[in-house]
Amino acid sequence: MRVLGIDPGTTVTGWGVVESIGSRFRHIAHGCIRTSPESPMPERLGRIFAGVSAVIRDHQPEAVTVEEIFVSANVQSALKLGHARGVAIVAADAAGLPVFEYTALQIKQAVVGFGRAEKQQVQAMIRMLLTLESAPPQDAADALAGALCHLQRSTSIAARVAAAEGKTK
Repeated sequence: MRVLGIDPGTTVTGWGVVESIGSRFRHIAHGCIRTSPESPMPERLGRIFAGVSAVIRDHQPEAVTVEEIFVSANVQSALKLGHARGVAIVAADAAGLPVFEYTALQIKQAVVGFGRAEKQQVQAMIRMLLTLESAPPQDAADALAGALCHLQRSTSIAARVAAAEGKTK
């Protein structure tokens, strides 16, 4: 299974594609879609949509993960993040892909083993787990972590189903 993880943001949207082969994970690609903070919001959202759509076209994922919004004290930041998140979800839906949402806590727990891990810890674990030469940028590392979270959960669920089917036969 090939999964595209997205870490949405109106200035930087990180993305990462990971594939599972049995119980192993393989890094396919990662990057960041950057927009100018001085550009009008509709233009920035259009760039994010086009960027996510291009990544989907180029890497052919079977599913997409998007980090859920962490509601903070800054309502304006949460609203802007919601716009970027919505555009990424629409791009995935337009491509006919299922979208899975995970909290930052779930993603960090799956990758680092600690839900309150620092961004540098996530980067280091992504580098190690995917045997990358260097740590990816923070936004791309978060996106790769989201993809890994989904793959780990999918593998775990498939193993439990297979075990349950074996017990019923």
